[in-house]
Amino acid sequence: MENNRIDLLIHNIGTLITMQGTQEPRRGGEMSEVAAVRRGAVAVRDGIIVAAGSEEEVLAQIGERPVTHKHDAEGKLVTPGLIDPHTHLVHGGSRENELALKLKGASYLEILAQGGGILSTVRSTRQASEEELYVKAKKSLDTMLSYGVTTAEAKSGYGLTLEDELKQLRVTRKLNQEHPVDLVSTFMGAHMVPEEYKGRSQEFVQLIIEEMLPEVKRQGLAEFCDVFCEHGVFSVEESEQILLAAKAMGFGLKIHADEIEPMGGAQLAGKLGCISAEHLLAASDEGLEAMQRAGVIAVCLPATSFNLRLKHHARARRMIEMGLSVALSTDYNPGSSPTESIQLVMTLGCLNLGMSPEEVLTAVTINAAHAIGKADTIGSLEAGKQADLVIFNADNLAYLPYHFGINHVHSVFKQGKMVVSDGKRIH
Repeated sequence: MENNRIDLLIHNIGTLITMQGTQEPRRGGEMSEVAAVRRGAVAVRDGIIVAAGSEEEVLAQIGERPVTHKHDAEGKLVTPGLIDPHTHLVHGGSRENELALKLKGASYLEILAQGGGILSTVRSTRQASEEELYVKAKKSLDTMLSYGVTTAEAKSGYGLTLEDELKQLRVTRKLNQEHPVDLVSTFMGAHMVPEEYKGRSQEFVQLIIEEMLPEVKRQGLAEFCDVFCEHGVFSVEESEQILLAAKAMGFGLKIHADEIEPMGGAQLAGKLGCISAEHLLAASDEGLEAMQRAGVIAVCLPATSFNLRLKHHARARRMIEMGLSVALSTDYNPGSSPTESIQLVMTLGCLNLGMSPEEVLTAVTINAAHAIGKADTIGSLEAGKQADLVIFNADNLAYLPYHFGINHVHSVFKQGKMVVSDGKRIH
């Protein structure tokens, strides 16, 4: 009987949101279907969910099996662990000096043209040691965990030389091995044309294709390849070159598309069958239709448009009406979105993107899981998936985006183990 034990039973859940119901990314009206259960419970064995649903149903399923540990959720709200599918976690330095420039009206591209922006962080990242990058990123990852994030994507792209890109990716690998938050690694050597290649972007594209991508693949340091397709960065043609080469090597494809100007990045995402296209503030209806036809997930980043003081945001409402799958993410980075708070993003998803609390939660759980290719193991609370879940100091979902600017997390469980208690990381 002991071999049939239940390691953990979380019971007396006021509202349990399971996200059960479909194996595909939620699109259109499906994004409002969150499978909420009153007075719920979750049973866990060896870090995997055995049963999740109403307390009555879960207790009936586990029957007389011995329970090692019972955790009283005290009538609180429980959701799947939150997933942040677009971050630039590993980087050197910070760019608070750019705040004054922004307040004077300087645009993102104007700051970049002055040698600031991404190029500033590239200089800091190149100068930083691997250990320094690790310590800095670990601190941010602790913060993300305390806000309920149990899995995150992490992009390189602040090295822009082979060795400095590998340095970032090694830090991501080490954090994934040592930190409770699972990390999905994305190679983004095509984040910017470095200063030493100014005016010679095609040479840098060839360096990425011929040297960087093969070495990243050889060392197994990334699952995805991403490109910043934007005016003054990489053209649609250059982006396609890089992504086709990456696809041929077995990388999954992502693209920073149509963030500032309508370049046609969304159309390219559809053409190449990218798993996701990110930003999309300037994406045309034609681009969104191409994504919809190809099943590309739209990853919207409302903290970025908020921080850049833009008057427009990604058209998430239109995307949902068109039948796209929408995910949300912090875009945590030192320039355009220096925040680790996925909960702030959830509020902005409601206030600036016009999404409902149910759509927002879908966007940071099951759809975010699909956006990083991990929906078979995370993103919902159902038998066979990892026991990644969050207990919030709330009794209903709407309270999370409504009461903004604070951390609502009470506890976080990662693979059935409590890693945050009373809002604080357990070491």
